[in-house]
Amino acid sequence: MKLPSGWYDGEIVVHDEAGRPDFGLLQTAFDGEETSHIVYFVFDLPFHDGADLRDTPLEQRRAVLQAILEKSANESVRFSAALAAPPRQIMEAACQMGLEGLVGKRRDSVYVSRRSGDWIKLKCGQRQEFVVGGYTDPQGARSGFGALLLGTYDADGQLRYAGKVGSGFDAAILADLGARLKKLAADASPFAAGQAVAAGAHWVKPALVAEVSFGAWTRAGSIRHAVFRGLRADKKAAGIVRERAAPVENPMHTRQQQAPVASKLPPSLKVSNPDRVIDAASGTTKIALVRYYALVGALMLTHLKARPVSLVRAPAGVGGELFFQKHADVGKLPGVRPLDPALDPDHPPMLEVATMQGLLSAAQWNVVEFHTQNAYAQRYETPNRVVFDLDPGKGVEWPQIQEAAQLMRAMLAQLGLPAFLKTSGGKGLHVVVPVKPFYDWDTVKRFAQAIVAHMAQTIPDRFVQKSGPSNRIGKIYIDYLRNGRGSTTVCAWSARTRAGLGISVPVTWEELAHLRGGDHWTVGTAHTRLDVGNAPWADYAKSARSLTAAMKRLGFQVTP
Repeated sequence: MKLPSGWYDGEIVVHDEAGRPDFGLLQTAFDGEETSHIVYFVFDLPFHDGADLRDTPLEQRRAVLQAILEKSANESVRFSAALAAPPRQIMEAACQMGLEGLVGKRRDSVYVSRRSGDWIKLKCGQRQEFVVGGYTDPQGARSGFGALLLGTYDADGQLRYAGKVGSGFDAAILADLGARLKKLAADASPFAAGQAVAAGAHWVKPALVAEVSFGAWTRAGSIRHAVFRGLRADKKAAGIVRERAAPVENPMHTRQQQAPVASKLPPSLKVSNPDRVIDAASGTTKIALVRYYALVGALMLTHLKARPVSLVRAPAGVGGELFFQKHADVGKLPGVRPLDPALDPDHPPMLEVATMQGLLSAAQWNVVEFHTQNAYAQRYETPNRVVFDLDPGKGVEWPQIQEAAQLMRAMLAQLGLPAFLKTSGGKGLHVVVPVKPFYDWDTVKRFAQAIVAHMAQTIPDRFVQKSGPSNRIGKIYIDYLRNGRGSTTVCAWSARTRAGLGISVPVTWEELAHLRGGDHWTVGTAHTRLDVGNAPWADYAKSARSLTAAMKRLGFQVTP
């Protein structure tokens, strides 16, 4: 092509008959000799004609690259063009076209040879029901089963294997579904003869129907990036067939079809003022937020159920007046139930959001944030978790917050306590400790305060124990006040009433180094995290420890 010497960074694809990249065709091209259809889309130029461009902003590097490739026409090597339209419209159009998704990059980013928060993958999703025909054994510390083996019926009534799903299960689902599977045990495979199914499979009678979201179908007829969403008792297994996605003629102008299938709303839910923009920074509308909660509802309910909740309403959207409500007229909120008045005798009953209906009716009522208390309603006087909110002061950069989380984890490990991590959806991080419900609110709060005081005294150049803004310039305040009776912390998967609508997401400690902020994920990018879901906290419930030994190690005295 007579190009200048350099490093030309891109990706190879093979297109199908409709012009869409097809991973299966690319594999076939490698396996055989049909390489003539491979196209190389070049999107970056880290080195050019002896010059190192890695510290040059992406837009400038791409301008040089585009000028070079325009002078050398070659259908096999093409410039990967940027799409000039609002991101939400681009994503909707891509999904309607049947693409797997898009890649987004920061225009001013430098070139790095590692993972970075400066570029993101935005995946399109599909969703349908499948018949459960078997399962695999669990691996590691997991119990119940490993993955469900899925299928759909063809026109001849044969159950065709469609792949497996191994994510989207919490401990309770693994136990309940594992027991059901054992009761349905079968000696022979229910799938059509001659099909290759996962090794080490256990067969069951094809009676259960699972709803599953996934990224795409392979050419071999299996699903990719599958996430379990729940069992469908209202569907008969015999009627489950493979669904075919149909293109929409005018996706940019059909409001009812803008939401992905995975976030469809119940027909009984009426959303008032659906097109009202609630966040100017992202352009998110009220209906988009309701659809977001429909998308993550199953994941979020794990963290909401059984806990008293406080609702943050934002009728005027981000930047407007907020209403923080522990008590509300639940007649307006189907699915939100009042708790025993004795839990808070001087006030109206506290609330619990225990169903998808409650979550969505609250969102329709302009609730943006959902906050939960540290105790279950049934054992309200003895909290079962301790929360440490890492709240950065002015001048604190993100790497300092990441370091603070690791120091907090190390401190808790010295006390023999487990630590789970989640983004806050805002500026900081939350470190959460599951504990056995034994001590009262005041004792747990004072113990949390003692831990924070020890951290501030031991590492005074990093931490402070006073909350005022002037006290924490350049330092981090570890907020222990969230452990008091009636205090709350934003729930996992809840959105935040901040520009961009960041969300709180459970993460592993190994992921901490790769996060770019407490708002690493937003309402608009949440779908890129669904295949992980609550998996980082899979061991949360069984990790609960008594605080007694930790109190002794710290020299904390329990007052009678």
